[in-house]
Amino acid sequence: MEKSQELALTQMRKSVEKLGFSTEKYGDPTLMRFLIARSMDTQKAAKMFVRWLEWRSSMVPNGFIAEAEVPDQLEARKIFLQDSSKTGYPVLIVKACKHFPPKDLIQFKKFVIYILDKTLASSVKGRELGNEKLIGILDFQQITYKNVDARGLITGFQFLQAYFPERLAKLYILHMPRFFVSVWRMVSRFIEKATLEKIVIVTNEDEKKCFIDEVGEEAVPVEYGGRAKLTAIQDVVVLPLEG
Repeated sequence: MEKSQELALTQMRKSVEKLGFSTEKYGDPTLMRFLIARSMDTQKAAKMFVRWLEWRSSMVPNGFIAEAEVPDQLEARKIFLQDSSKTGYPVLIVKACKHFPPKDLIQFKKFVIYILDKTLASSVKGRELGNEKLIGILDFQQITYKNVDARGLITGFQFLQAYFPERLAKLYILHMPRFFVSVWRMVSRFIEKATLEKIVIVTNEDEKKCFIDEVGEEAVPVEYGGRAKLTAIQDVVVLPLEG
């Protein structure tokens, strides 16, 4: 680690303590994610970290979201989790045609946390704790107007940006229909530039080949041109990951 990074981490830890919180339980890789997300500004990173601690204690008091807390969302079997030996990152697949705007917004928010926590926990194997990232695939195939949920999409991106900094390696969007383009433009206004730069909208065969090559055939489902069989996220067994 560079001297400048070590100094920034020390200053950030002091700033967090001044705000009345402790960094004792968290390693350098975790704190570094917050620093990178705030362009190495130690005070902004400390504030972001404290907001994250407060949010976790409020939304996830037990350290993880139990499946019993999100039964309606799990029932749809719309989220899938694949392993990728090529990238080393887990691949999270969202089938938008199985999603409908939620009646219970709190349960939906908990479901977003459940998805992200479980996906990141599945990536720990052989990695330094705190450095886990994920690859996302958002599949809009066969969606209708009934599936459109701009608020749900915005919630997902806001959670990623505010509470899961530097966790997204890349996000691929597949089969976006023409009618959804205007919705996506509106949603994009809530997405930070750094996040937008990690999003690839796959629109033709060349881009599709690129996507399969980057993610790895072993992680891309057969229906997208790969070799993998889809596994629903609730069928994947992982140990909970905190931080």
